[in-house]
Amino acid sequence: MVSGRHAVVVGAGPGGLAVALLLAREGVQVTLIEKDDCVGGRTRTVTAPGGYRFDIGPTFFLYPRILADIFASCGERLEDHVRLERLDPLYHLVFEGGGEIRSSPDVARLKAEIARIAPQDAAQVERYLADNRAKLEAFRPVLEQPFDTLRSLVSPAMLSALPLLRPHATVDRDLQRYFKDPRVRLAFSFQTKYLGMSPFRCPSLFTILSFLEYEHGVYHPVGGCGAVSEAMAGLARRLGVDIRLGTSVDRVLFEDGRAAGVEAGGERIAADSVVVNGDFAKVIRDLVPERHRPRWRDAKLDKARLSCSTFMLYLGLEGGMPPALGHHTILLAEDYRRNIDEISTGILPMQPSLYVQHAGYTDGGMAPPGHTSLYVLVPVPNLRAGIDWAEIRPAYRRLVLDRLKLLGLPDIEARIRYERIVDPTDWRDEFAVNEGATFNLSHDLGQMLYFRPHNRFGPGLYLVGGGTHPGSGLPVIYEGARITARLLLEDLARERRTAPPALAPFSVAPTGEAS
Repeated sequence: MVSGRHAVVVGAGPGGLAVALLLAREGVQVTLIEKDDCVGGRTRTVTAPGGYRFDIGPTFFLYPRILADIFASCGERLEDHVRLERLDPLYHLVFEGGGEIRSSPDVARLKAEIARIAPQDAAQVERYLADNRAKLEAFRPVLEQPFDTLRSLVSPAMLSALPLLRPHATVDRDLQRYFKDPRVRLAFSFQTKYLGMSPFRCPSLFTILSFLEYEHGVYHPVGGCGAVSEAMAGLARRLGVDIRLGTSVDRVLFEDGRAAGVEAGGERIAADSVVVNGDFAKVIRDLVPERHRPRWRDAKLDKARLSCSTFMLYLGLEGGMPPALGHHTILLAEDYRRNIDEISTGILPMQPSLYVQHAGYTDGGMAPPGHTSLYVLVPVPNLRAGIDWAEIRPAYRRLVLDRLKLLGLPDIEARIRYERIVDPTDWRDEFAVNEGATFNLSHDLGQMLYFRPHNRFGPGLYLVGGGTHPGSGLPVIYEGARITARLLLEDLARERRTAPPALAPFSVAPTGEAS
């Protein structure tokens, strides 16, 4: 039995909250320590002066089935704690070079939208969906397993999935088998930006990202994505988790080479196991001495390939939005490939793509009556590019506001009643993101699976979050939490010479099922 054993979880982001739930349900005493005064990490919702509400990071919820499984394993139903609104259209894609697609989970409507700009490609939608349904099913066991040894790269699950993964092809190249029009390929590949990567470099596995959206839906949590984090924290407290907010962890404590607790707020907290949830390349340097991370010394971290960053505008506006502006809108630059290449090579794009969330389209509680909360995200290079953001920030803000005119928003500046800008330096300084790389370590083949930081990081020490296996994105982080919790419980049980408890595996809802 593991009842009575103590684990400290550092960081109350999505992964830390999920691990805390999974451990507490098995009787582990859990202390969850968070430096901020609220849970959620970047998956939180803030209220600004004037009553405007904004998600700080993620603005939608994808594939809720995994989190629903975690809640169910704790004897609860996710829908009793969070109201999720399924969106249709998923988002409105506007191509600066001409054309638009209002992406729908309804296949007939999606085909009709595509047929407006590329009739020959519309006929390939069902084949794309069928092939990616098979790809996800083949890769599902891989997402469930840890990659602690090289042998895991030739596990039965990996060998079975490999023929469908086309590991040496990129997302864009893979999609060329279905769609000839580059705009249509972008509609099924811009999602690689969720990983901070280019569809022209990202491994072809990640065509499943857009498939997940079309097959299983894109959701808006009423009240913002922070409502999900708050629901997880509420359940964790009911399960006995001791959540300590506003407390910074200074370091992980070791005894005889094994993690044995943490030092936080001037207090030494002993533990049988420690789980670290945070931006890996930043937090691991701060908390764990090099001698306890031989595979990830500082020199390797300095050379690690990182995702892009983002330039953010959180705008509280007087008045409403034009009816044509939906919940999610994406402007794709006329020369999208050049835009992406500039970001990848450290050049600040002067004709950038951008994403706009108008949450009030679905959720009236995100702004006061007669006002609008607008979230604007622009992918930009991370801080390794050496851009002087203090100097360029005002001009880039002006450029972004001008770009919003292409989405039918010509009068934004005169209506601003609240404004906050977050640039890559803010991601680094305020949110503890290494080099401002918003989406963690890059997800190229050399930093995936075995080559990504392991969930079992060392004796008594475990990781969870977008910087570790399986990777970034809320559903993937929740699956990573299941892997981490399972490994930790197995280790504790082995020490007690008892069988490890079983955790529910990654599961895919039947076609068309909303979770």
